[in-house]
Amino acid sequence: MSNHRILALDILRGITIAGMILVNNPGSWAHIYAPLSHAEWNGLTPTDLVFPFFMFIMGISTYISLRKFDFALTRDSVIKVLRRTLFIFLTGMAIGWFSRFCFYWASAPEGLTFLEKLWNASWTFDRMRIFGVMQRLALCYCAVSFAAMTLKRRQILWLIALLLGGYGILLLTANGYVYGEENIVSIVDRAILTPAHMYRDNGIDPEGLLSTLPAIAHVLIGFCVGSVMMGDKTAPRETDRKRLLDDHIIKLFLIGTALTFAGFLLSYGLPINKKIWSPTYVLTTCGLASSLLALLIWIIDVKGWKRWSVFFEAFGVNPLYLYVQGGVLSILFGAIRIPWGEGSINVIGLVYGKFLLGFLPATAASCVYALLFVTLNWCIGYQLYKRRIYIKF
Repeated sequence: MSNHRILALDILRGITIAGMILVNNPGSWAHIYAPLSHAEWNGLTPTDLVFPFFMFIMGISTYISLRKFDFALTRDSVIKVLRRTLFIFLTGMAIGWFSRFCFYWASAPEGLTFLEKLWNASWTFDRMRIFGVMQRLALCYCAVSFAAMTLKRRQILWLIALLLGGYGILLLTANGYVYGEENIVSIVDRAILTPAHMYRDNGIDPEGLLSTLPAIAHVLIGFCVGSVMMGDKTAPRETDRKRLLDDHIIKLFLIGTALTFAGFLLSYGLPINKKIWSPTYVLTTCGLASSLLALLIWIIDVKGWKRWSVFFEAFGVNPLYLYVQGGVLSILFGAIRIPWGEGSINVIGLVYGKFLLGFLPATAASCVYALLFVTLNWCIGYQLYKRRIYIKF
């Protein structure tokens, strides 16, 4: 199997990217269907699955990528990991800076000269958020890559247990489930990052520094699953491929079931919580991702039912690029103003407020806007996919 690309990986990756773009871009944040909204604190919604699913797949992809270097800590492997880490991290920060620039420029007070407006819009580093989705991906990728190149497989399992167990004990003994600034996650993040550089949610940054530790364990679980899926270094004969696929499907379902049950059972003492990336959140979402991957392998690679998957494959072959593209377009649609009547309106207000609300209820219109936004990104992604253009991060 090692030399055969498993289409299901691209499809699951594409589903998560399309899902991330969908839930991040409603027509109105005041009108969202419950499944398309994050849990306010403890709990789990479908929206809370898309990011951890992507991180799980990133763990599998990291295994596949580093296997080319035989998991050896060499100059080439280190340079590759550090270069990719830095690029992804800085891309995340650049999106944050671009957002602040655009929205200040669109709402700057009157009376400023062009240079004053440009300076005020550009210099926002004193209050710019340091961490975010892309930054978390970068840090987890870096940590998992170096763990893979320096530790044995059994040591990686112990590292996962140490990270999740230690973090769980910390949450239980230091107000880890308090939704406020007395939470240990908030205390550590505010001490190191400072409030000016954090996401503002009762003092909790959902992609903060301390909660990155269990997120590393999350990606490590994906890495270990990748070793189960792709561990055979010999290219199988075509007659053996179905047997290998069936074997991997069974293993993935067993892993998924075990992790999901463990997560839900332990949630009686350690509630499932995305904002602090609780250990049970890691176990449950990794388990569900493993089971879904097994199902997709059976549907796509075993049964050959592929025609429906082209939509998600276009997202899956250029995942980070399309996620960044969606973020940039979202910023521009919210900042660019179009003359309307005696004033002006942004693109979101025009499409959602002036068009969709004319014949749909508010929540339905908000959802349709999000679907249209996903479709727009897919149209661009499909052109790249059709031309076999793959933009690597």
